[in-house]
Amino acid sequence: MRAEGSAAERRRVTELRGRTAETLALIALLLKGYRPLGSRFRAAWGEIDLIVRRGATIAFVEVKARSTLAAAQGAIDARKVARFSRAVRVWISRHPNTDATTFRADAVFVSPWAWPRHLADAFPIR
Repeated sequence: MRAEGSAAERRRVTELRGRTAETLALIALLLKGYRPLGSRFRAAWGEIDLIVRRGATIAFVEVKARSTLAAAQGAIDARKVARFSRAVRVWISRHPNTDATTFRADAVFVSPWAWPRHLADAFPIR
């Protein structure tokens, strides 16, 4: 019984850490002139943490929080890109009025005691 409690506690702490990182990432993007369109968009086999717009560009943002910025940058692998890309395709299909829009996959890396690092066009949308 104790193992279940500790697993549930770890999930809760991880969820809280993720939501905090997404909030910090959104604040950093707002200060750069982006406006939010959505967050935590879920589709079959994928999720987009943040969806923001600046001008004619919509950025689908993956937020990674780790103990260091380098570890956060290394946390996006090919499997993650594939899942992210599937969710992006679903989002675009549900928003047909975006024909004249440029789409981009960005990343924001968050670590303790450092300002979030925004990387525009971090990886291709496949």
